[in-house]
Amino acid sequence: MPPTISPLELNQQELEKILERALTAPLAEDDYQKLHAVLETLAYMTQLLENKNTTLQRLRQIIFGAGTEKTRQVLQSLANQAVTSPASPATQEQSNEAPSPQPEESEPTPGHGRNGAEAYAGAEKVKVKHPTLKPGDRCPKCQKGKVYAMTPGVLVRLVGQAPVAATVYELEKLRCNLCGEVFAAEAPARAGPDKYDATAASMIALLKYGSGLPFHRLQGLQGNLGTPLPASTQWEIMARTAPALQPAYQELIHQAAQGEVLYNDDTTMKILALMGKDQRRGDSGQTATEKEENSERTGIFTSGIVSTRAGQKIALFFTGRKHAGENLTDVLAQRAQENGPPIQMCDGLERNLPKEFETIVGNCLLHARRKFVDVVTRFPDECRYLLETLREVYKHDVFCRRQEMSAEERLAYHQAHSRPLMEKLEKWLDEQFAERKVEPNSGLGQAITYMKKRWNRLTLFLRQVGAPLDSNAVERILKRAILHRKNSYFYKTENGARVGDLFMSLIHTCQLCGANSFDYLVELQRHAQELAACPAEWMPWNYRETLARTAEL
Repeated sequence: MPPTISPLELNQQELEKILERALTAPLAEDDYQKLHAVLETLAYMTQLLENKNTTLQRLRQIIFGAGTEKTRQVLQSLANQAVTSPASPATQEQSNEAPSPQPEESEPTPGHGRNGAEAYAGAEKVKVKHPTLKPGDRCPKCQKGKVYAMTPGVLVRLVGQAPVAATVYELEKLRCNLCGEVFAAEAPARAGPDKYDATAASMIALLKYGSGLPFHRLQGLQGNLGTPLPASTQWEIMARTAPALQPAYQELIHQAAQGEVLYNDDTTMKILALMGKDQRRGDSGQTATEKEENSERTGIFTSGIVSTRAGQKIALFFTGRKHAGENLTDVLAQRAQENGPPIQMCDGLERNLPKEFETIVGNCLLHARRKFVDVVTRFPDECRYLLETLREVYKHDVFCRRQEMSAEERLAYHQAHSRPLMEKLEKWLDEQFAERKVEPNSGLGQAITYMKKRWNRLTLFLRQVGAPLDSNAVERILKRAILHRKNSYFYKTENGARVGDLFMSLIHTCQLCGANSFDYLVELQRHAQELAACPAEWMPWNYRETLARTAEL
């Protein structure tokens, strides 16, 4: 995924003041960060402008962000133009063919947007008894009937508190005035042996690696609430907690290797120890081969992998020099041979493919579609036909999901309803070049070339049971890494990146499985010995069952 440019609140006058201060004294840390961001932006913009394939529209999207790519919104700007051109077969097909039944449009979920009491699964439940009555008592109004229990009424009350709260225990001390012996009260059992409880470590991990809140911002928030929590202390807690959770992370990798469908992609990241002068200090523990490879590759990436199997989803993160395909190779090294090659869904980059293991490769249909979205204003009629065709294909996929079809039923449905659409689209793509309707070097020609070159992989969902249409699953989890990059800018060391990968993988796997990530991290810490002995029983989807069995023993 390409990097986005974060907005920098800096005007020309402020920049000139920074330069004036630089002439008289060393730069302050804040001034340095602003100048560094300006230089990075300038270098990136220069690189984009030197690329002949960068259009003004693409440049605006990178700087100001792209809007929605829904077909309805993309085509809205073309409302004053003809629905289709004479060269486009969309209108002809609609008029010549009898309309086939299509799945209904997705409708907005009804409701007023407020959360009911049942949505507060993590809230403390307080049962309030009636002050004078209990079930079986005589009715105080009619004095004849008896009252019986009903479904209780509910009130929801929310209170604010510090993310990490503190309790100060004042232990009373008494001293004998004759012998001087001191008698101190014992700490209550709830105080625990450690200053920082497992819940504190879990909350810091969720804020940092789950919500993208940097350590220094949490430090400021905690200070304002009267509960100091320095950034250095937060990192020490994370570094101390990570080894105990390592077995769960390794088991997630092992479980992900057995997946039926694996999605992978990567995005850029920064590790200061691998950049510039710090790289020499970070190479000491590497082998000669690793040094040679890293000397040729300057990029640093966070790879995301999503593995699905029997309805369970696992999210994995890996940060370093390796590309997504190399990290997928490391994961597949743990795959059982009897499982056979998995389905792999990724974009069209070759670096996403594992070199040492066989996979059934499918390419993301939305990546191909985006090529046409980028040129829709210049080729409205042609792009309209393709966008509307793919919209119908996606309607079929939504229909399959709503009907809860099996993978085999879904394949049969797509073959019956989506294959004719895709075959006509393929014929239309061929005609654009064969009949010289489109210049191959134009924006539309390049989009068509991209799609034709990868057609077999783009249509894998028409031949392979369980094959998805796109790689949205991994694109969504990579937004978590991008959020971290946007707010924290970088990892300082490779060890810091490994800790971040571990917590992100655990937290976002919980979110994919519908588990409470805070509760999960707490229980893993409290049962570290049991986790180390049998990590497979402490996965986000089964740890509650393990806890229940443990409580019964």
